[in-house]
Amino acid sequence: MTTTNHDVILSPVITEKATKLTDHNQVVFRVPLDATKPQISKAVEELFKVKVKAVNTVTVKGKSKAFRGTRFKRSDIKKAIVTLEEGHQIDITTGL
Repeated sequence: MTTTNHDVILSPVITEKATKLTDHNQVVFRVPLDATKPQISKAVEELFKVKVKAVNTVTVKGKSKAFRGTRFKRSDIKKAIVTLEEGHQIDITTGL
């Protein structure tokens, strides 16, 4: 099964820490657990028409929680921290 660019980039991560990274020309996205760095780089370049300098990924393990005596585990997520070339930027507050 082939994945499209829209399947690789699930959503932007909008947190205080991710917002501070925009000062360093970096943007954070949620991506599927099986997404590779080259796939992420290609998807960002084609969707946002920018030049990607580097991609770092972080797999965040889901927490174990309890609600009314029932134990469950939140899903694992993968985040991609994309560094853009100088002069390029993405405004994630606007849609595609």
